[in-house]
Amino acid sequence: MSTTAGQENYTVLVVEDEPTLATAIAQRLAAEGWTARVCADGQSAVQTAAQIKPDLVIMDIMLPVMDGLEATRRITAARPVPVLILTARDDESDKVIGLGAGADDYMTKPFSMRELIARCKALLRRVERAKIIAKNSENEKVLDYGDLVIDPTQRIVTLHGEEVHLTPTEFDLLATLARKPKTVLSRETLLEEVWDWVDASGTRTVDSHVKALRHKLGPEMIRTVHGVGYAFEPPEGASARPSAK
Repeated sequence: MSTTAGQENYTVLVVEDEPTLATAIAQRLAAEGWTARVCADGQSAVQTAAQIKPDLVIMDIMLPVMDGLEATRRITAARPVPVLILTARDDESDKVIGLGAGADDYMTKPFSMRELIARCKALLRRVERAKIIAKNSENEKVLDYGDLVIDPTQRIVTLHGEEVHLTPTEFDLLATLARKPKTVLSRETLLEEVWDWVDASGTRTVDSHVKALRHKLGPEMIRTVHGVGYAFEPPEGASARPSAK
């Protein structure tokens, strides 16, 4: 199917066991000029993702055979790809678990197709933006905060000498905060810089990712400024100045 000028024909893997919803999502994606492949369980999703190498995955959590969280872990472990998870529960802990499994964003059912497409476009833009950021970070200094070391070039984070496995979004969020230690960045600013969003409706996504980071790095590393946003707090005694490699 033809696409609008400058728009790529992305391939999106839709993993949803409700046939009506799966069909509706696939049709809406097709209306954008994208190619949609549908799977009804997690196991077939892992196999299909390996075959078609999608540009984006829309993943329901509650699935037969293999749940969406395990499928997400396997798909992202095999190949970096943005994953948008769908959950029927509005429980913050479920979302943090989903993000910890390797997902980049989440939506709670029921949702509007318009918002779903907006989120998909934001994730796809973010992939292209990440390539530019990675290129621009080739000569960036290591952010050395003593017990915590962030290497923007290799995209590696170590805490107490041990590597911490972060998702691409978690890494970008941490690096964005750490480049301006003790500086409060609003949720809207983080959405724009990390996710390439300008819609404040996604600020809860920032909150969920911060919670996922705290789970991996400890609660004291990122300070909440209520009603405003977040600030990176270097480990006690660490210099706030980045060091050269």
